[in-house]
Amino acid sequence: MPTPERAFADRPAPVMSDREVARVIERHSAFLAGRAGGARAALKFVNLTGMDLGGQDLSDADLTGAKLFSASLVEAKLVSASLFGADLRIANMTRADMNKCDLRGACLRGAILTGSNMVEADLRDGTLMRHRPGESDELVTFDEEPLATELTCAIAKGADLTNARVQNGFVMQTDLTDAVLRGSSFSGANLANAIMTGCDLSGADFSRANLSGVQLQGAVLSGVSFAGADLSKAVLIGAIIDQTDFDGAKLEGTVRARRIEETGQSLQHLVSEHGVWVDSAAKRGRRADLSALDLSALDLRSVNLSAALMNCVTLFDADLEVAALAMADLSLSDLRRAKLARSDLRGVNLDRATLTGADMKGALLGPMLIRSDKQQTWPASLFRARLANVDLSGADLTGARLREASLIGANLSDAKLTGADLSGADLTDANLEGADLEGALLTGAKGLTRH
Repeated sequence: MPTPERAFADRPAPVMSDREVARVIERHSAFLAGRAGGARAALKFVNLTGMDLGGQDLSDADLTGAKLFSASLVEAKLVSASLFGADLRIANMTRADMNKCDLRGACLRGAILTGSNMVEADLRDGTLMRHRPGESDELVTFDEEPLATELTCAIAKGADLTNARVQNGFVMQTDLTDAVLRGSSFSGANLANAIMTGCDLSGADFSRANLSGVQLQGAVLSGVSFAGADLSKAVLIGAIIDQTDFDGAKLEGTVRARRIEETGQSLQHLVSEHGVWVDSAAKRGRRADLSALDLSALDLRSVNLSAALMNCVTLFDADLEVAALAMADLSLSDLRRAKLARSDLRGVNLDRATLTGADMKGALLGPMLIRSDKQQTWPASLFRARLANVDLSGADLTGARLREASLIGANLSDAKLTGADLSGADLTDANLEGADLEGALLTGAKGLTRH
């Protein structure tokens, strides 16, 4: 199956001037508003290379086969637009709204899609056709075979591809960090060496896909189908694997969390040496590195792991009540249903960690004093942390960084959130009874009904 990049190389495309394009957009705006004189933007196969279309509303526009190489579509609105077979190589589509956009057979190689909305977008392969000049009734096919949509080397951090269809697409070496791919279909797609750290793939279909070398640290894989997929050398540490289908999948060389006994080390010894390291201000003992280990359901009550390295650790259902975890790195970790009541988590790094259903009543998540002479502090960081249905009642979250965190259904009653950064956080159905939000940053926060 040919890639769009090859097909676009010699494609003829009429060039439009800035003035002509501006007139088309003006009439399209009237069309969208239902005003007299309006007309849907018809930019089929037009050469718009390098053009600045940032912020324009091109919803429902016809850009089939258009050449938008290196164009700027920053914050453009392309809802239900047709970009079938379009050349979008190295285009900047940051925060563009492409909800239900038709991108079949499009080439987005090297495009920037950071923060874009591609919910229900169609990125399947497609056959590009056009009228032969002078013979309007005859359609000419550019390729004998359908074009596969290409997202190779693109940057799509935080993009929303919920329910998108990307079957058979080329998505190699693409950065999809923090992207939302819930319910999407990547069946038969090539995602070799893609970066999918922290992605939410819940319910997605990756059957027969090439995921060799893909990075899935901290990703949510609940209900995902990897049936017949190639996951060789994929990194799955810290990933949430729940009702995930690996039937017939190739798993050679896959990197997954290991139990402590598999490493030949003693957890008791590691914790003891770490205690010496903490008490001696790093002069003796050894700092504990529990990264990528599976410590599920272990009894770790009152343990001292302050400043420990615990990136991508699995602590599902573990008991960490009253534990000392100040300044520890728990980013991308699995802490579902963990017991963390009254634990010391000051200055902790819980970025992209999953704590769904955890008990954090009375936990300390405020700033850590690191320079007493200058009153210098280090805040707890929970960027994009998954805190759905977590019990944080009475917890101290003073100055905590909760930007874009999911707090759906969380219990924050009587919690102290003074000066906390909750910008972009989802507080839908959260209990904020008695919570102190004085000075909290709430820009873009969702689900707030009061305060």
